Amino acid sequence: MHTGWESSPGPRPRVTPARVCYLEALAMPSDTPTNLYDLTRPALGALLSDWGFRPHHRDLLWTGLYRQQARALDEVEGLRPDLRDTLRERTRLSHLSTHHEAFSSDGHTHKLLLRLEDGQTIETVLMRFKGRATVCISTQAGCAMGCVFCATGQMGLSRHLTPGEIVGQILHVRRILRETGESLRNVVLMGMGEPLHNYDNTLAAVDVLVDPLGLAMGPRFITLSTVGVVPGIRRLADEDRPVQLAVSLHGATDAERAALVPAGRRWPLDELMDACRYYIARRKRRIFFEWTLIAGRNDTSEHAHTLGALLGGMDAHVNVIPLNPTVGYDGDPSQPASVRAFQDVLMSHGVPSTVRQRRGIDIDAGCGQLKSTVERRSRRSLPTSP
Repeated sequence: MHTGWESSPGPRPRVTPARVCYLEALAMPSDTPTNLYDLTRPALGALLSDWGFRPHHRDLLWTGLYRQQARALDEVEGLRPDLRDTLRERTRLSHLSTHHEAFSSDGHTHKLLLRLEDGQTIETVLMRFKGRATVCISTQAGCAMGCVFCATGQMGLSRHLTPGEIVGQILHVRRILRETGESLRNVVLMGMGEPLHNYDNTLAAVDVLVDPLGLAMGPRFITLSTVGVVPGIRRLADEDRPVQLAVSLHGATDAERAALVPAGRRWPLDELMDACRYYIARRKRRIFFEWTLIAGRNDTSEHAHTLGALLGGMDAHVNVIPLNPTVGYDGDPSQPASVRAFQDVLMSHGVPSTVRQRRGIDIDAGCGQLKSTVERRSRRSLPTSP
C-alpha cells in the first residue's frame, strides 16, 4: 500500500480510489469477506459488476448503507434476493464498538474509545457547539510521527486504519447524534495518526463521506491535518481532493520545530513551505497552520515574529491553541496574556489567527490521552506474579 513517504515531489499519475479499493478487496484472502464500508461507490460498482449486477443495484445498496444507515443487509430496502444472498456469502458489514467513553463536565464533549475487529482501539471525539456538531476522527492506530507533546505520538504506530474503519467512526457518531435529533456538520481528520502517512485509505474514506448519494457531507466542512508530510501535500495538490488542509507547525525554525516534531528533520521548513505554496497555487485554497502554544518554548514575541515572517505573503491562517498537557511531556500551556500578545505580533505581519477552544480537558480529550489512560488502568489492574 502507498503510505505517502515514497511519493516523488512532482506530479504523478493518478490512481483512482475506486481502483485502489477494488484491487485491495480482490487481494484479500479468499476466506475473508470484504467489508463493504471499505469500498467507495465506484469500487462497490466494480465488485458488483463482476458478479453480474448493474449500477442500479450498487446505488440501492449504497443508499441503504449510508442514507438509511442500515446495520445489516436485511435492513437494506429493494435488494434482489440473489444479490442479498451473494453479499451475505462474500461480504460483511464491520461495525465499531464502544470500548470506553467519557463525557466532559459541561456536556459539550463526548470522547469515545472504539474497538476494532482485531482488538485495536482508536479515539473519536464528538464536540457539540451552538447549532452544530464536530467530530475529530483517527486515521491510524497509534502514530509514527513522534510529536513529543502528543500522547499518540508517544505510543508509536500499530497499523493504518482501513477506509471502513475511518468511515465507521462517522457512522458511529451519526447514530449517537440521531438519538437527540442532532446532525453532524464538521469532520476533522485530526485524531490518532498522520492522515498523509495513510494516504490512500484516508482519501478513499473522504470520497465516501462526500459522495452525493450517501452521507453527502460538505467538502468545505472536512479538514485534514498533517504534521507536514511533504510528498503527501504535493500529491494532495495534484489531485482534485475536496478537503481543507491544516499543517501542524509548532516551530518556525528547523531546530525548534524538530525538537517538538521529529518529522521536521525529515522535511525541513524550506521544503515544507515550498510544498505549501505549491498547494495554494494549485488548489487556490488557504492553508491553516496549527500552533500549539507551550509556555516559554514557542510562545514569545520573538517566536511570533519568526512565524509571521515565515508565513508572510501566503494565503494562510494560524490556529493557536494552548497546550493540552500529557503525562509524557512536561510543558505547560501558555497564559492568556501570552496568547493575545502572540496574536498581536502575527497580525502586525498581516497573518490572521484564531484561538481554538480547548475541549474536554477533564476527560483526557487530547489526542491519544484516553487510550493511554485506559491502558494504564488496565495494567494496574492485572494480577502481579507471585
